[in-house]
Amino acid sequence: MTDEGPLTPRVTGTVRIVGAGLLGASVGHALRARGADVVLEDASPSQLRLAIDYGAGRAATADDAPTLIVVAVPPDVVADVVERELRAFPDAVVTDVASVKLEPLRELVERGVNLTHYIGSHPLAGRERGGAISARADLFIGRPWVVCRDGKTPASDLALVEALALDLGATPIEMTPEDHDRSVALVSHVPQLVASLLAGQFADAPDGSLRLAGQGVRDTTRIAASAPELWVQILAANAAPVVDILDALSQDLAAVADALRAPEAVGARREVADTIRRGNEGVERLPGKHGQNRRFASLVVMVDDTAGQLGRLFGDLGALAVNVEDFRLEHSPGAPFGLAEIAVAPAVLRDAITGLEERGWKIASTTND
Repeated sequence: MTDEGPLTPRVTGTVRIVGAGLLGASVGHALRARGADVVLEDASPSQLRLAIDYGAGRAATADDAPTLIVVAVPPDVVADVVERELRAFPDAVVTDVASVKLEPLRELVERGVNLTHYIGSHPLAGRERGGAISARADLFIGRPWVVCRDGKTPASDLALVEALALDLGATPIEMTPEDHDRSVALVSHVPQLVASLLAGQFADAPDGSLRLAGQGVRDTTRIAASAPELWVQILAANAAPVVDILDALSQDLAAVADALRAPEAVGARREVADTIRRGNEGVERLPGKHGQNRRFASLVVMVDDTAGQLGRLFGDLGALAVNVEDFRLEHSPGAPFGLAEIAVAPAVLRDAITGLEERGWKIASTTND
């Protein structure tokens, strides 16, 4: 919420979106919610019609004069589309939302394209399922939006792209293309591969083994449901930094495997313990709620699998003046209840436990970091 009001757009004029899939259509929905004029174009007529039917924007016409163009196409055609848009609309600012920034920029520079009004950007947001049907106006809220400017970028152009991010509820962050690609290799691209490799072990696993799967394995493999066609392009375009991290990871895996081959050998248990401890340290550095590296206490509450129980639980927490910092629900296979893991401030953990138990809730476990 700003002084301008919740629906006042910072970006004025017509915004042209090329690519009406998940990201492009989500940008369209969010901008239209602020009253912006959004026009859409997509190489797929059916995808375009679907995005328009869902309200992400209107069809582009020859009379459109966009002030801002958002290119939301697969990585292997980003350079082609950016070049086309810059030539077709020389007065507009062009940005793209591809997850790799350096390779498209190199291609454009090699072609001699005038990049004065081009600013690469990347919202760190997405869903496992793509397409206009999965688009959401709130997809970018609270998410980082990397903006890759250079020394020749006009201040007004930079302000326009950052205004786009702010209109969508994202947080603009300036980075170089090189720093961006190394960063997303670490926090996005390699995790995708690791999740896929782990989930791949389930393909031929016995059904009996998979029945034991709990929330931990679901958490670590959730992104393995992503589209292979898109990820082949992303990983190929950012191969070098991804390979560097995979090489380091493979060395760590080999060290742990060697330790477990002879767990009674001198130093073997320490190797395993140091691996787990190092993971603890890494998790501690991940930004938490409101961007803080803050740890919360948690309690796990047993919730009957019947209508209204979650609502009652949250109502009781509200009555106890306990703010829910985070929440996760784990279903128990074959059992008529679920386990609600609730993160709270450590200072209120004891009162939360006492208050919930007095209201008839069963606490399965608690932790306090």
